[in-house]
Amino acid sequence: MSTLDVPTIIAAGLDDWRPLVHSLHARFRTGDFAQGLEFVVDIGAAAEAANHHPDVKLTYTHVDITLISHDSGGITDRDLDLARTISDLAGERGFESDPARLAIVEIALNAQDKDAIGPFWAAMLTGDANAYDGEQVTDDTGQVPLLWFQPTERRNEAPSMCFHLDIWIPVGQLPSRIEAGVAAGGRVFDDSESPSFVVLEDAEGNKACLCTVMDRS
Repeated sequence: MSTLDVPTIIAAGLDDWRPLVHSLHARFRTGDFAQGLEFVVDIGAAAEAANHHPDVKLTYTHVDITLISHDSGGITDRDLDLARTISDLAGERGFESDPARLAIVEIALNAQDKDAIGPFWAAMLTGDANAYDGEQVTDDTGQVPLLWFQPTERRNEAPSMCFHLDIWIPVGQLPSRIEAGVAAGGRVFDDSESPSFVVLEDAEGNKACLCTVMDRS
């Protein structure tokens, strides 16, 4: 099944859900653990019926859900269909979504030769060098954030190790998140690629990149 582009996903009208990186996300406020657990059971039954299974995280106050078609490498119609079903289940229980609180954090590392260092970082983070796939380090268990390698021009001297955070947020949250960062003492370093991403820095020059799915292939 072919993956869907961002305009198609947004046009689907899934008000509870937001695309972040290559997957679809929602958070539903359930109020307490018992109600959340019952909701997760509902989701499990729907997933079994659809033969398509989301990642689900249950906490005391909310349930987080991630949908992706792993065999296709992105969001497909299967994910949209199951998202609608889950939203209907939440509506039946009176649960409201909280898309403004959705986020994914990635770690980026400047690299002149990612293949030379990727297996090392995979081994450090996951214990398995094969977790490096040629572009990034991923952890199927979700215990560590994704690490990807920012291409850096080769120089005669070795570069200083340089990490930065990529914080993926819903498109509509970009202006308020920038405002919050500036109000907290930061400044906008580069907004030339907005709304795809905007780079901010703190008072000592440490940088973070606010990322959205807009204007991406």
